[in-house]
Amino acid sequence: MSKERILIIDDEPDIRDIVRDILEDEGYAAVTAENVDAGRELKLSEKFDLVLLDIWMPGTDGITLLKEWADGGIPDIPVVMISGHGNVETAVEAIRYGAYDFLEKPLSTVKLLVTVKRALQDFSLRRENLELKGRLALASELVGKSELMTQLRDKIERVAKTDSWVLITGEQGSGKDVVARVLHRKSSRRDQPFIELSLGATPSESVANRLFGSEAGDIVQRGTLEEANGGTLVLDEIADIGLDVQGKLVGAIEERKFLRVGGRTSIEFDVRIIATSNQDLLALVKEGRFREDLYYRLNVVPIEVLPLCRHVEDVPELVDYYVKWMVERDDLPYRKFAIGALNVLRNHDWPGNVRELKNLVQRLLILNRGEDVSAEEVEIALGGSMIERELSYSRSVFEVPLKEARDRFERAYLNYHLGVVNGSVSDLAQVSGMERTHLYRKLKNLGIDPKQTKQT
Repeated sequence: MSKERILIIDDEPDIRDIVRDILEDEGYAAVTAENVDAGRELKLSEKFDLVLLDIWMPGTDGITLLKEWADGGIPDIPVVMISGHGNVETAVEAIRYGAYDFLEKPLSTVKLLVTVKRALQDFSLRRENLELKGRLALASELVGKSELMTQLRDKIERVAKTDSWVLITGEQGSGKDVVARVLHRKSSRRDQPFIELSLGATPSESVANRLFGSEAGDIVQRGTLEEANGGTLVLDEIADIGLDVQGKLVGAIEERKFLRVGGRTSIEFDVRIIATSNQDLLALVKEGRFREDLYYRLNVVPIEVLPLCRHVEDVPELVDYYVKWMVERDDLPYRKFAIGALNVLRNHDWPGNVRELKNLVQRLLILNRGEDVSAEEVEIALGGSMIERELSYSRSVFEVPLKEARDRFERAYLNYHLGVVNGSVSDLAQVSGMERTHLYRKLKNLGIDPKQTKQT
């Protein structure tokens, strides 16, 4: 049931009690106040999701309190005005000062519940959109002047002007999510919802509910197709959904409508779908693991995001971008990457792509070992110098006993990741998938001291 908290401000005790009982019967948590002063104090001291505010009360009236909360804009939560002396002028004034809606006494139970539900849903979606717009503004830049990045930006400019569906492919961490955000930001749907559904992070049994929504009695949960209506829906790692959900998605695409799980009423939708994948979907089609009809419906316009190792000339500009971004967003100390440090980064093969670079920059800023980031510091962070020492091929690993070869690899592996996690054994246990007691024993047997790896 719903857990939303609703504040009822009305000077009539019977109205307060009746409305509270109705809302609590629907699963809401309702709190009452007998006048504006009491309501103001409650809102200051407690968290509410919606306010039902009577207009005509002794002392300060509801419109005055509404103006105070709106402060020239709109209140931070929806406010529904109630009046026993309603007229068009009063309703217009309330809406003008930021009220979500206006209800007249005597209250209709059906209209009250419908208005409350709609207000809560609309404000929830509005908050999500504001958060996403903030994310778009911060992390929606395709950085780099290489020929590959220039070609990618040109293609996005052309595709964004259409309403075509897009399939974005590329390795993990290559920036497929950024491409999707840029496409939305440059499209005609830029002011509409932008919703991302990470299919790889969603349990398989929950995918249908997250995508289509669900109905169970009076409880309705909207899915991402419904939330994104009018805007853009990103289906991240589309290959991770099962064939049954793929079939339902194909049906929804063909009909432009769908049923919620457990529902009986068709929901129409107008959504631009952008799918992403780090797998070869056509190969999955041939293996029978991905529906051919879904593949061709999603793959109207293919966009490939190439790995960072294919455009390492963009590394210095990416480093500069992330340094400035993290200094501004996370209030981290500014550090300048020396020429030698940038050269080390340009010569790295970047198996984790742009995401690996971003994480590395963040780690070096957090460590804050001085104003400049040196080449040696970058090498330690990358683990490159340690691996070169541990896996030196002056004596081939193929010419030593298996145990020694295995020990050399494990020593290099653990030293590398200790450098990445700044000597934290608990983090190393997570990265390596080893139980901590066994990990401590392994480190001791290999002669590795985590304290010597930790940087101050």
